[in-house]
Amino acid sequence: MWKKLLLLAALGTIAAILPGSPASAQATRTWVSGVGDDANPCSRTAPCKTWAGAISKTAAGGEIDVLDPGGFGAVTITKSITLDGSPGSIGSVLVAGTNGINVSAGATDVVILRNIRFQGVFGNGSSPGNSGQTAISFNAGAKLVVERCDIMGFALNGILANLSAAATLSVHDTTIANVGKTAVAITSTVTTTANIEGVSMWNNNFGVAVGAGNKALVDHSVMAGALTAGAETDPGGSLFIDNSEITGNATGILANGTVILGNSDITFNTTAITGATSSYGNNRIFGNTGNGTTPTTTGQN
Repeated sequence: MWKKLLLLAALGTIAAILPGSPASAQATRTWVSGVGDDANPCSRTAPCKTWAGAISKTAAGGEIDVLDPGGFGAVTITKSITLDGSPGSIGSVLVAGTNGINVSAGATDVVILRNIRFQGVFGNGSSPGNSGQTAISFNAGAKLVVERCDIMGFALNGILANLSAAATLSVHDTTIANVGKTAVAITSTVTTTANIEGVSMWNNNFGVAVGAGNKALVDHSVMAGALTAGAETDPGGSLFIDNSEITGNATGILANGTVILGNSDITFNTTAITGATSSYGNNRIFGNTGNGTTPTTTGQN
């Protein structure tokens, strides 16, 4: 009898000191709710209140989903993860004086932001200091994917890619409107390659701006109402615009770097094009106050 009791006691001690008990394990899928609580485990039946509360309880590579409409706050992401506002719900980030989401992940990490509404209140009577600064700031990581998001009213940028290591940015089916600087700004010091598809950029200072050493493809997108330019490249930056609308801007395209145009409409701008661009010869440039610099026709392969 005593031997059995001693054995059971020993087994209990070993179990108590073993790491990784289920109670402390992070979940691969967690949930947030407008009526949640960050003290909860972030399960479907006991959701958290904020992205920041849920991210600490979600395993790398996992996903945080929205159960019902709510504002889930600013967050800094440091690992591979998906934040999904969920179709039919409103997963919102409303901020003042700060960025919405900062992505400062590891060198091989992939971050996906899907179905999220970002509101910075800039232009709603708020001064720049009291409004959201940049909606999504991509500072580190292998890849950032932004899908089906709405971004509006930020004092600085909609999406800023400013990395010191090579990375990929993909933006799809997203609207970016009424930001004080640039809808999609790519200013990385080591090449960021961007794919911008199905994106509407309205009433910003710049639509797409590509810095030196960076590359972007804009496809089936709209750049409209920009106070400075719908699309811009710095010297050493490269931009290919295909199947897109560039309309109603002060300058449609401001080409200080490489710009290649294909099957796109450049219409009703004060100046259509400033700087040297290349064209496949199938673009439509009309209705501008001045057409500016005529593109050079390049061959098709």
